[in-house]
Amino acid sequence: MRHYLLAIDQGTTSSRAMVFDDRGQVMASAQQEFPQYFPHDGWVEHDGMEILRSVMDVLSQVMGSLPDGIYPTAMGITNQRETTLIWDRDTGVPIAPAIVWQDRRTTDLCQKMKQDGLEEMVSEKTGLLLDPYFSATKIKWILDNVDGARVRANKGELAFGTVDSFLLWHLTEGRVHGTDVSNAARTLLFNIRDMAWDPDLLHLFDIPESLLPQVKASDHHFGDMALFDRTIPITGIAGDQQAALIGQNCLSPGQVKCTYGTGGFIMMNVGDKIIRSQNRLLTTVAYEIQGKVAYALEGSFFCAGSAVQWLRDGLKIITHASETEALARSVDSTGGVYMVPAFTGLGAPHWNPAARGSLLGLTRGTGRAEIARAALESVGYQTADLLEAMTQDTGISCEGLRVDGGMVGNDWLLQFLADVLQVRVVCAQVSETTAYGVARLAGIGSGVFRALDERSKGVEKNNLRMPGMAVDHAISLRENWNNAVKSTCYYSKG
Repeated sequence: MRHYLLAIDQGTTSSRAMVFDDRGQVMASAQQEFPQYFPHDGWVEHDGMEILRSVMDVLSQVMGSLPDGIYPTAMGITNQRETTLIWDRDTGVPIAPAIVWQDRRTTDLCQKMKQDGLEEMVSEKTGLLLDPYFSATKIKWILDNVDGARVRANKGELAFGTVDSFLLWHLTEGRVHGTDVSNAARTLLFNIRDMAWDPDLLHLFDIPESLLPQVKASDHHFGDMALFDRTIPITGIAGDQQAALIGQNCLSPGQVKCTYGTGGFIMMNVGDKIIRSQNRLLTTVAYEIQGKVAYALEGSFFCAGSAVQWLRDGLKIITHASETEALARSVDSTGGVYMVPAFTGLGAPHWNPAARGSLLGLTRGTGRAEIARAALESVGYQTADLLEAMTQDTGISCEGLRVDGGMVGNDWLLQFLADVLQVRVVCAQVSETTAYGVARLAGIGSGVFRALDERSKGVEKNNLRMPGMAVDHAISLRENWNNAVKSTCYYSKG
């Protein structure tokens, strides 16, 4: 008997619904963008009800497009992480705009807490850093700045959730207030050793526990969606990067995936032991499946696809991102040109928010091809920096990198990644690995699959690149890159 699995992939700029069969083939798909709001410098907001409407619209489109006789056995939800909503338990309507993960309005609070020496305690419990990125200071901001919010929260009238919780609440018509461990682990309130909300952290951020959702395993039967004249069990939830880890079949310690979008998001499965990074990478919960918890190290760099966007919109040396591949191939090298795309600072493992972008090694012979190639190469170098940090932290040598995201359509970049990393680079057959990952989770939770690696056809090797560059040359390129980063950081101090 064939089974079909429905995935909701609620992202930062759009919502998507997809139906997969039990072999990983896409049966139907729909996507819809929704508005972004930037009310003040550094503030990023969404309207929770607009998110909900976009999800319901794509669900309707997908369900309506399925052939007769096909109906999902189960469904899963994956979501933009850390984005924070607080809503009225009676109406389900948010009391304020959703504060998006990119929002920086609580920077001063985080800096004060760091100055007070609190980061080590927070990091020890959560694996995270004190940063506005995460949910706790966003929750505190809403409670402190929305009239009556704290009083109502203390009375138990309000509910907090990341986007998965908000959708789960509405899809179950207010019957379920829950989340999974991978999303809870991104709030700064969840103790990843005890796998529970932490009383000390709730006290530190002044957040009542009654506000919080129940935390379950990623493959839990969270509830049922009663729409389209039939009931669909919701049997999988995971944050987007963790879902991509599953979608890329990174199920064993040492396996690594990188998602290349605006930035780069690297996650390494480190198994059932918590590993604290010495390079200020994040330790997080990858998933809990069939009663077993897996942890991950995570790092990100801010500028991948956005470097190519700058070539197009800033320098105007290309009109479409796809042109960079032909430009990179048209020259043998960058001619010594290095781009350090620190437009908004340097992320892990450098952590220099004051750094700004630089182009180094320019000559009269430098043209658009060299600059375009340098932009693409910078993606490889930043990836190499993070992989090296992960290897140092774990003692695990990375044998291969599984990649997804908008940039992996560039074949030249894939080969350069393999060359400079000196590892094999693999793309998945299923391009939407985030949605596919949570569909596989739903398959586990519903009993369609007995084990997570069962019927993993969607992650068979499709685009495989092996290193073709001499090791000495790769080392030399990275040494020059490190010098370029040092120069950029030195200039930023001025």
